[in-house]
Amino acid sequence: MTVCNACRYCEAYCPVFPALERQTTFLGPDLAYLSNLCHNCGECLYACPYAPPHEFGINVPGTLAAIRVGSYAAYSWPRRFTAPWRRQRIWTPLLLVLGALLVALAVAGGGGLWQVAPPTGDFYRVMPHGIMVVLFGATFLMAVTVLAGGAIRFWRDVRAGTGAGSVAFGNSADRASAPPVRTGASWPALRDALTLRHLQVQGTPCTDAVEVRRRWRRWFHHLTFYGFALCFASTSVAALYHTGFGWRAPYPYTSLPVTLGAVGGIGLLIGPLGLLTLRRLRDDALGTPDGDSLEVSLAALLALTSATGFAVMIFRQSSEMPVLLVAHLSVVLGLFLSLPYGKFVHGIYRSLALVKYYAEERERVGRA
Repeated sequence: MTVCNACRYCEAYCPVFPALERQTTFLGPDLAYLSNLCHNCGECLYACPYAPPHEFGINVPGTLAAIRVGSYAAYSWPRRFTAPWRRQRIWTPLLLVLGALLVALAVAGGGGLWQVAPPTGDFYRVMPHGIMVVLFGATFLMAVTVLAGGAIRFWRDVRAGTGAGSVAFGNSADRASAPPVRTGASWPALRDALTLRHLQVQGTPCTDAVEVRRRWRRWFHHLTFYGFALCFASTSVAALYHTGFGWRAPYPYTSLPVTLGAVGGIGLLIGPLGLLTLRRLRDDALGTPDGDSLEVSLAALLALTSATGFAVMIFRQSSEMPVLLVAHLSVVLGLFLSLPYGKFVHGIYRSLALVKYYAEERERVGRA
């Protein structure tokens, strides 16, 4: 980082390098901030005159990727839950889904798992609505609580920085000394987060390897994020239909919940599968094995959520529907349990890092 600060050759590539120039120390909160501000576009690795095979061996994307993964563990709770996701990219989600499947089978067995006769397609004869709400509501609330706690700790740390006396993640000594953040910084940060502006460099696609540029990484991220958002909206509308109007599922294929779920499901299937494919094509130097494990686990769970959801929708009037529904609910339950401990948190921390970056930019312009 000190060499980069002196060189400044890459300062036009992304927000990391202008932010780097404002740092006088590079300890825990500073590195958490810079690593999550990095979008891993890879430009600086191939432009750097000190990158391998130079004796300095500077690899900014790889270094920040390792620190970024460390920050996910540092701000989660309990921290030990993150280790299996970093070390076992396949077995951890499979075992989690298997455990969720056993729970769902135990619950659905009493609800009539094998007794639903077509063509009714009544989901709640497989798993009663009340049990479904309690089981998934409690799991989702747990995930949101842990995610919110991690976001608050991350924000306090990076906002205070090492000027507050912290040298490690999650240990800011003086929260009150953190400078105020102007509200105007939130809007450009939100814009950048929603458009993934920094997954390209001045309109040019980021690199996947030496002299290899593809626009797909940005678009697959868009499909994944907005697909997830539409699926969440579908579930929310369905909940409103049931509790507010007394309309029970399944809903017609042309209804709003099914339309939102179908469109979102397409994105949630294509996006993660595309990212998994690109991960195999990208230069390994741009990431870390632990980071790859987190990415593979999340992408696999998201794609499996979409695939099983489509299976339930297509075969909802068949005798296979109960088994498919339990499989889908098991994957969703496993996904909820994994959210605070895997790659999902990177969107939250990156957005907060962008807020800090634009707050610093506004302060710098105000002093000029």
